[in-house]
Amino acid sequence: MSTQLNTIGRLVALLSVLALSGCNMVVMSPSGDIAVQQRDLIIVSTVLMLLIIVPVVCLTFFFAWRYRGSNTRAKYDPEWHHSTGLEVIIWSAPLAIIIALGAVTWISTHKLDPYRPLDRIDAERAIPAETKPLTVEVVALDWKWLFFYPDYGIATVNEMAAPVDVPINFKITASSVMNSFYVPALAGMIYAMPGMQTQLHAVINKEGVFEGLSANYSGDGFSHMRFKFHGVQQQGFDEWVARVKSQGTALNRDAYLKLEKPSTREPVRYFATVEDGLFNAILNMCAHPGQMCMNEMMHIDMMGGAGKESHENREKLEYDNRHAGETGHGIAAPAATFPATGNPARSEEPAEGVDTQQPMNHDAQNGHEGHTMPENGNNQDGVAPAQLNNGAKHH
Repeated sequence: MSTQLNTIGRLVALLSVLALSGCNMVVMSPSGDIAVQQRDLIIVSTVLMLLIIVPVVCLTFFFAWRYRGSNTRAKYDPEWHHSTGLEVIIWSAPLAIIIALGAVTWISTHKLDPYRPLDRIDAERAIPAETKPLTVEVVALDWKWLFFYPDYGIATVNEMAAPVDVPINFKITASSVMNSFYVPALAGMIYAMPGMQTQLHAVINKEGVFEGLSANYSGDGFSHMRFKFHGVQQQGFDEWVARVKSQGTALNRDAYLKLEKPSTREPVRYFATVEDGLFNAILNMCAHPGQMCMNEMMHIDMMGGAGKESHENREKLEYDNRHAGETGHGIAAPAATFPATGNPARSEEPAEGVDTQQPMNHDAQNGHEGHTMPENGNNQDGVAPAQLNNGAKHH
């Protein structure tokens, strides 16, 4: 029986090794300095925790074996209830490990903050004073990645490149639902959210082609929302930029609106020119005609709002149903956040189960009809002037 168990155990171990042999342990063998520091943090944290886990597991088996029922030589002391020495060991060891983990976590949280600019290329080299970082603006679309290179006036879909040992400043947003930008060989994952800009600072230290992906489920095409990240020398990067410019087309507002529609397994695309201000329009959710930009809306709110005179802005601020009824590449394209009731955002039709006989607007019930603009033009109360809400005049 024991021989059969040993054979089964060896077979399971062999199958496990064969299964793991095909794994790419990129997280534990990264090519960028930020990812290397994150790997080291994983190792340090694991070792610190094993300092207490391993002894506890070993002692558990030791006590079970030593004090088994058949071992009559083990000392039995039913009156024993306390040992100061054991109490010191039991409490001081975990406390020391927790303090060490807390210190490592606090230092790493600040040092590896994705918004913090880099202060080194790798563990042995600081960033030269004359080094100019590479800026890459990232947009998560449904379901592909769009990369802007503002310093070169180009853009790409599902492919990006960066020179080795050059700091990269990522500015990340999304056009629809939340995604997560992740190149395991480069750095940790950062969320991409519509109407918001997140940042990531990183550097690639080795040449190669690395996998990039979305690490946050975002719908039907999520599993194929991947791209290639090329780490190349400066000459290779210059050649890549030249190839994009020679083979690419123009990315204007109309081309972007077609690209934005949901699609899966999108091929690599190059854009030799990019319309000015397109990334900021995507970030502020006003790439579609007739929509008010979020920064304009925030300016109006900062000035105190515009009361009833701003009622015409309502339609310009509807973003949730911008793809309703559209289809693209064989995929139905309802907005990701389209209401489950089927009614458009802010529809006057009641949702299912809502009693329309009950008053919903308590302010109207009490005689309050909303704020109005002041009669004079002095604007002493900090209220936004009326012209800010004119669709033809946005600041």
